[in-house]
Amino acid sequence: MTTASKLTLLRVALIPVFMAVFLLGSHWVALAVFILASVTDFVDGYIARHYNQVSDFGKFLDPLADKLLVFSAMLIFVQWGRMAAWAVMVVLARELAVSGLRMVAASNGTVLAAGWSGKIKTASTMVGLCAMIAFPGYPLLDTVVVWVIVVTTVVSGVEYFVKNWKCLGLGG
Repeated sequence: MTTASKLTLLRVALIPVFMAVFLLGSHWVALAVFILASVTDFVDGYIARHYNQVSDFGKFLDPLADKLLVFSAMLIFVQWGRMAAWAVMVVLARELAVSGLRMVAASNGTVLAAGWSGKIKTASTMVGLCAMIAFPGYPLLDTVVVWVIVVTTVVSGVEYFVKNWKCLGLGG
C-alpha cells in the first residue's frame, strides 16, 4: 500500500474521531482533528502525483474520504440547527451528480479532470467549516459560510456539467 493511500485511510479513520470529539463539545480539539484530516487530502494528492503513487484504490477512496469528512461536519451542524438540511442536500446532489457524470465518462474511456471552480469550492468549504467549528455562537458567520458553500457548490456543479455535457450523449 502506498504512502498516499495510507494518508487517505488516516483521513477516513479521523472522521469518527472528529465526530466524537465535536459532539462531546471539544470544539478546539475537533478543529485540530478536522484540519489534520483536511491537510491529509492535500498531502496524499501531492505524494500520489509527485511520487507516482496514483492507484485505483486511491482514485476511489480519496474523493470518498473527502466527502465523508465534509458531510460529517455538515450533519453535526444540521443536528445543532446551525446549517439548514436543504443546504446539505444541495451539496449532496452536486456530489452525486458529478460522480455520476464521471462514471458515465469513465465507462466511455474519458477521464474528467476537476476544474478550478471545484478546487475553489473545496477550499472554501473546508475553510468555512473550520470557521464554524472554531467560532460557535455566531449565527451570522454560520449564514455566510452556508451561503458561500451553496454558491460555490452550485457554480462548480454547473460549470462541470457545461464543460462535460457531451459525455451524457446530449449534444454539445
